[in-house]
Amino acid sequence: MAKSSAKSLDHYPSVLDVKDVQEILGIGRGTAYGLFHSGQFHTIQIGRRLKVSKEVFIRWLEGQEEGNGQS
Repeated sequence: MAKSSAKSLDHYPSVLDVKDVQEILGIGRGTAYGLFHSGQFHTIQIGRRLKVSKEVFIRWLEGQEEGNGQS
């Protein structure tokens, strides 16, 4: 993460939402929603909220999981 004030991934909950992914990647809201809907990692929808397991997200971020999930 580029900013020195950015939180370590350890400080995020075990299930991330769009806002968490925005902060981690330093991207906008629309881009984050696009990523959640891209199918690049497994997401779940609870009502109108989109969630992703932090473990799944970290594996995707490290390039270990690509294109395996559907929302």
